Amino acid sequence: MAKRILVVDDEPSIVTLLTYNLEQAGYKVVSENDGRAGFDRAKSETFDMMVLDLMLPNMDGIDVCKQLRQEKVFTPILMLTAKDEDFDKVLGLELGADDYMTKPFSPREVVARVRAILRRVDHEQAGERSEEEDEKKHFAIGKLMIYPDHYEVYQRDKRLTFTPKEFELLTFLASNKGRVLTRDQLLNAVWDYEFVGDTRIVDVHISHLREKIERDSKKPVYIKTIRGLGYKLEEPRTDE
Repeated sequence: MAKRILVVDDEPSIVTLLTYNLEQAGYKVVSENDGRAGFDRAKSETFDMMVLDLMLPNMDGIDVCKQLRQEKVFTPILMLTAKDEDFDKVLGLELGADDYMTKPFSPREVVARVRAILRRVDHEQAGERSEEEDEKKHFAIGKLMIYPDHYEVYQRDKRLTFTPKEFELLTFLASNKGRVLTRDQLLNAVWDYEFVGDTRIVDVHISHLREKIERDSKKPVYIKTIRGLGYKLEEPRTDE
C-alpha cells in the first residue's frame, strides 16, 4: 500500500510540483493550502509523512507543528521555508519537525529527504521478533529500558514519548554507552547527511532528551556533556 503524504503549502505551483514528483515516486499525496486546514487534516487522518510550509495563512507552519506535537500527533514532518535563517531552522526542529529545507529546492532532493525519513521510521518500527529475541534486543541503562524494534522507551515502568529523531538519537547514544561522541559524529549518524554544518541542532535534541529522561535536566546523570568534545550516555551513579 502506498504511503500517504500530506502536503501543506499555499503556493499552487509548489503543491503541483511536490504532488507530481512524490506521486511519481510511488506515494499517495493529499494537499491543503491553509495552515488550519492542514492541522485539522493531520489531526483527524493518518499520514505517513507531512511536508509543511512555514509561511501559511490562518496558522503558520511553526504553530501547526507545535500544536500537533502537543496533541500527541507524531507524524514525521519535513518543513519548507523561503527563509534561510538559522533561527528558523533551530526553532522549527526544536518544536518537533524531523527535517528542514529552504526554497528554492530540487524536487529530487525533496523526494530523497522524504525517503530517508520514511526509511528511518520504517527501520525503527519494522520487524516482529520472538519474545526471546526481543529480550536480547534492548538497552537497559539505569531505570531506562529502550526497545529499538518496538520504538518504545520505559522509565520506572512509565512509557516515554519521543519524536522519531529524538528516539533515533537516544538509541544511537545507548548503542554507544560510555563512549564520547562528537557533535559531528551524532549529526552524521542520525541525520544521514550534512545539516549545513550546523551542529547546534544536535544540542537542541540533546536538550529535549534530557527534559524527558532526566530528573533534573540542569543536572543530567544520563547524558553527560564532555566539554570540548561532545556527549556520552552512561549509567547514572544515583538511583535514577
